[in-house]
Amino acid sequence: MNKLFFFSMGISVCLLTACGGNGTENPAASTGKDSAAKDSATAATLPDSAAFRDVVDGQPTALYVLKNKNQATAAITNYGARLVSLLVPNKNGVMTDVVLGYDSIGKYVHQPETFFGAIVGRYGNRIAKGKFRLAGKEYTLAKNNGPNSLHGGKKGFGAVVWTAKQLNDHAVELSYTSKDGEEGYPGTLQVKVTYTLTDSNALTISYQATTDKATVLNLTNHAYFNLNGQGSGTINNHLLTLNADQYTPVDSTLIPTGKIEPVAGSPFDFRTATAIGSRIDADNIQLKYGKGYDHNFVINTMKGDTIKGGHNLVPAATVQGDASGIVMKVLTEEPGIQFYGGNFMTGSNPLKAGKKDDYRSAFCLETQHFPDSPNQPSFPSTQLKPGQTYQSTTVYQFSVK
Repeated sequence: MNKLFFFSMGISVCLLTACGGNGTENPAASTGKDSAAKDSATAATLPDSAAFRDVVDGQPTALYVLKNKNQATAAITNYGARLVSLLVPNKNGVMTDVVLGYDSIGKYVHQPETFFGAIVGRYGNRIAKGKFRLAGKEYTLAKNNGPNSLHGGKKGFGAVVWTAKQLNDHAVELSYTSKDGEEGYPGTLQVKVTYTLTDSNALTISYQATTDKATVLNLTNHAYFNLNGQGSGTINNHLLTLNADQYTPVDSTLIPTGKIEPVAGSPFDFRTATAIGSRIDADNIQLKYGKGYDHNFVINTMKGDTIKGGHNLVPAATVQGDASGIVMKVLTEEPGIQFYGGNFMTGSNPLKAGKKDDYRSAFCLETQHFPDSPNQPSFPSTQLKPGQTYQSTTVYQFSVK
């Protein structure tokens, strides 16, 4: 498991605000193709940084901005170590914000959808019945998703303030100490997440963690993407390719059954570029359970690209915006990737620039270890022990076509 998570995107870091204390330093319903094309004709802008200068649980929050030579821009807040905005050029050179988010800290704290762009942990995805056994002891977690625990519990890593500091002009590091027993998980965990934006238009998020007691850990980023621009309508016409011959089917509560099944001949076969919505209404029990796609895919093992630091990255997914021409490639060291098609979005959350999070107007591609691995001995292990270092790298590479 010892893996670290990276997102790389050609951008040098530019701090938007300054915020003292707590070690924080220099922070800075589907409408289709036509509306997506219209929205992409206007260059996107970042939210006001002043709306991110706030205090949550007695800790200061702020907004950090990273920008590269191509004017691609990312905005990150230390509340939940989350990605707020990601502006990349479309096929016409117009800057397009491809991630959903809010325009203030207050909305991240109080709106119903709390996962936009967040780092989720300790355990991304679901753990069955909110329980697992480790070293002969049973641990009980909060049940915040029906009968199961989701994304670390009621107050996971996306709902806490991280300590942020600028490393250099290209990176911002966020750190958090999760105490022994927090949300029911054993061990005091020291976590660091580093966002880096590169001049090749790739966004890198790197994860590193250590523990003083055996625990389980599965970190990921929960960005919601629309490559035609956030709030621009359906993502069902985006073309998706997944480098996965297999997936993990689930029960009616979206917990893996323990089986690993082939995608061939099913609506889960995205091995060649396929419109996301082309088979979403198929008569398939797995689609009924997830109300669409909300499943873990097993990434094909192959020799990947080696980046600085020795991280071996394997292609996991490619998505192309149908109106914008923006292409996003996902490379990772993780064994799985959760594809979620926005099935539970209701338009009830006010996004940046007055947009709404309408039904299936965004998708998520969360690189990860498998859901419920602590209870599934045949799945790749998510155990982290004292003396080990968790490290993982994932890259979201952007281009146009």
